[in-house]
Parts: sequence; C-alpha cells; structure tokens
Amino acid sequence: MLTQAISYGVVSMCLLLLSSAERRSGFTKWLCNFLKGPKPGEPNRRRPQVTAGEEEDALWHQRPVRPKNDPPRNDNEELDRAIAESLAEDVKPPKEKNHKGDNNDENLARAIQDSLNMNPYTPYNPYAPSQAQPRGHRLATLTSPFHHTPRLYCTKTAQRRQCRCCRVCGGCKHEIGHGHYLSCMGIYWHPQCFRCISCGHPIRETEFTLLGTDPYHKLCYKELHHPKCDVCLQFIPTNRSGLIEYRAHPFWGQKYCPLHEHDRTPRCCSCEKMEPRNTKYMSLGDGRSLCMECLGSAVMDTGECQPLYHSIRDYYEGMNMKLDQQIPMLLVERQALNEAMEGESRGPHHMPETRGLCLSEEQTVSSILRRPRIGGNRLLDMRTQPRKLTRRCEVTAILVLYGLPRLLTGSILAHELMHGWLRLKGYRDLNVKVEEGICQVMSYLWLESEILPSSSRHAQPSSSYASSSSSSYPPTSSKKGGISHTEKKLGEFFMHQIANDTSTAYGDGFRTAYAAVNKYGLRQTLNHIRLTGGFPV
Repeated sequence: MLTQAISYGVVSMCLLLLSSAERRSGFTKWLCNFLKGPKPGEPNRRRPQVTAGEEEDALWHQRPVRPKNDPPRNDNEELDRAIAESLAEDVKPPKEKNHKGDNNDENLARAIQDSLNMNPYTPYNPYAPSQAQPRGHRLATLTSPFHHTPRLYCTKTAQRRQCRCCRVCGGCKHEIGHGHYLSCMGIYWHPQCFRCISCGHPIRETEFTLLGTDPYHKLCYKELHHPKCDVCLQFIPTNRSGLIEYRAHPFWGQKYCPLHEHDRTPRCCSCEKMEPRNTKYMSLGDGRSLCMECLGSAVMDTGECQPLYHSIRDYYEGMNMKLDQQIPMLLVERQALNEAMEGESRGPHHMPETRGLCLSEEQTVSSILRRPRIGGNRLLDMRTQPRKLTRRCEVTAILVLYGLPRLLTGSILAHELMHGWLRLKGYRDLNVKVEEGICQVMSYLWLESEILPSSSRHAQPSSSYASSSSSSYPPTSSKKGGISHTEKKLGEFFMHQIANDTSTAYGDGFRTAYAAVNKYGLRQTLNHIRLTGGFPV
C-alpha cells in the first residue's frame, strides 16, 4: 500500500511538473522506468513475495511490520535522486532542456497509463467474509479505484459507519450510539429501555406483543386488549379456526361467550341482560328473573299499578282520545295470564311471551292482591285473589304481567288500552298488522313522552299527532320527581325493542303505522283506518 501511495503521489507530482515546459528532463526517463516496474530477474521491491497457499492470509489478514532498524528503502533514494536531477535540469539553458521533449512526453504518458492499469494486489472481493455489523444498522459499501479496502457509510447522512442518527431508542428517545441494542420492525431500544408499556417491567421473554411502537408482555397485552366475557368474567376463548367469537347484545353491548346461550344462564325478563357470575338476579318464582336495576322500579301488585294506569288514561284524554268506560285493570301472575289467553278468542298474541292482554270474554282471573316480600333472591308471601270478570262492553278487562319495571308496565298498558279504544270506538275486523301496528305506535309515543323533555318531544317527527288534537301535551312524566338515569336508559331500550321488532304484525305493523302518523298525524291516520281498514300511503 505504501508503494502504491508513493506511485500515485509521484504521478500527481509529474502532472504538475509537466505544466511547465522547462521541467521536462532526464527525470522523465527515470519516472518511466520507475512506473514500469522491475525488469525480469530483478527483485520486486514494491510487492512482497508470497506463495499461492499463503497469499490470501498475507494480503487480507497480515500486515507486514518493518523493523525499526531497517535501512531506508531504495525507492526513497531513487526519489531523492530524481528530485535532485530535476532541480539540476532547471539550471540548464532552455534549448538544452527541450530538444527531447516530444519523446519524453510520449514515454511519460505511456508509463502513467501502465501504472493506472497496474494492480499490484489482489482485487477486492465483495463476497469475501467481512466483519459482522450490528443487527439492523443499514450501511452502504462505497468502493474507489484508489482504495482496495471498502469504506462503509450511513445511508441517511453519508457519514462514516459510526453515525448515530440511524438508531434512536424507542424508549428513552435518545441515540443508541455504540454497544448492544434491540431491534424489531424498524424500531430500536437500549436493552434497559425495552420495557412493557403496561406494567413497566423489562421484557426478557422471547415472545412479546408490539402494538404500534409500544411493546407489551403477552399476558399484559391480553389483560388490556383481549375481550372478556361479561357473564363468566373470563377471557373469551377462540373457536376452532383460532378466532375470538362472542355474542353481544345489540343495545347494551354486553359481550358473552356463545356457550352461555345454552348453559341456562339467567337472563333478565325485562332488559334481557344475562346474569354475571358476581351478581345474583331476583327469581320471580315463575321461571323469570329480574336484574337489580329493573327490580328497583318494578310494579308488584294491582294497587301499586293503579296510579300508573290512571296517568295513561289521562295521556289518552290529552290526545283527544278519552275512554268513557271504566275498564278494569289487573296485575296477574304468569300462569293466570296464560290461562286467560287460552280462553280468549281474539288474537294474535305476542310470542314467545305475552305480557299483556285486552279481554273481551267473561272469565275468572286471579290477581295479585299484595306486594310480595323479598327474601334473599326470592319473592315470599305472594297473595292472590280470584276475581270474576263480567262483560259490560266490548272490553272486559286489561291484564298485565306483574314484576316488570314501571316504564315497561306503562308501555304494555298503553298498548292494551289502544286495543280497548279501537273496540269501543267501533273499529271492527281490522287486519292484525294494522291493529297491532297502531297499538305499538301508542306504546312508543307514551314512552317517548316519559323519557324525553318537552322541548325535545316538540322537535320529534312523532309529535305531529298534536296538529290534529285540541288538547295540550300531557305531563312529561307520571312519576313524581321525574325519572332516574337508569330508568331513562330502560325506557330507551323498550323503545328500541318496539322499533326493531322482527315480527310481521308487531314489527312491520309498527314501522308502517309510525311512518303514516309522522306524515299525516294521528287523527287523520285513525280516520283513514276507520274508512279503509288500512294506513294512508
């Protein structure tokens, strides 16, 4: 390498010397001989002699060290002699110096060309083993014809390989610098900075989870992001395909494992929420269960239901739909309601379970006389009383299932009262979809009047029924002091149930009737039903 460096240095010097015509001298002859190398048989002073088997080690892994007491090389002596002769030539007259300039220029150019083509060392092999670099560090190899040892440069700043700008710790946001570091998905960390975002402890496991640029322990990530069942409170398992599969309530968003639909997990008969393992629902004794939220406003006996019943009658009167006859109303058990439904010739009834019934036949029905006592998770001391119902008009009585929240009980009463109003006003032989649809509209409107403020109700499209009514709006709420947030959410759920019912008579009938009431008002819709037996289009 030293000899080669001297050669290129001498070439540069010669190019400078050639810029002046006075300096072409015998120095040119010496330079030509020097660049052409030794003659055959002479020892090569510029290249060490190595055998074929030892050449690779000698050239790439060994660097010959010259002893301190070695005499100066002859190359240096020849260079000194050449410089001295060049200085001497400067003293000679110009004519004497330039008479052989043409031949010397030609020889010098040929010698420079041969020197550039000369390769005293083995060419650089890009596939030869190189020194291992830190993992993740992007380096580019730049080679030069003047350097046979490759130089490594940073692809971002074109600086030498010690550049720190390419590696910034994802934890402390400082430069990685020299030393060990971790790399994953193009992100780097100091070993001590590679910590779980959730618990803050170092991550030493071979498997971990990377969310964006944030690393997590697998268990920490599962605890934070893996869905849990709201019933058994465990992580929702994967199915046979390895996917997380669960069920969710369309209104409440309660997530639960699919198996809970078949393992007899109790479900609230009012809001349809499933019973969590850390909570106990109230058993009503007839196969139904009630959650604690719904139990708080549940109506349990006939006497307790009377104020609610009268407030709904007032609601009808406020809409110019007064009921002149006094229709009895009874709160009954599930079995008594089913027996009364079997004896009733009119239908259909809302399946899978009927919660209310407008009777038109004479029957004897057992009603709940006194509110039962709560003992643990059961109802105790249920007292009932049989009552003979006689027919005095088209409607004998209205029966409602006991144990339901106040708003649900009121919506059932509003529905059944509409059946009674239609029969008393002479709306006979109506199509099931038409009758059940308009009754569902009245139930929906009453719920709306209970849970929405008066100003919001005026803005709702359904308030168009007031355009044909001579009376003002009924009271906002039949319950003194208004309703709680929990009860309001329940009311919204009951409205959601009515609007999204999938049955033909109740669901499709409601949506058709509701669209007609919004467009023409309640009074015109009822008049059209009386005349045509259907809804106006």
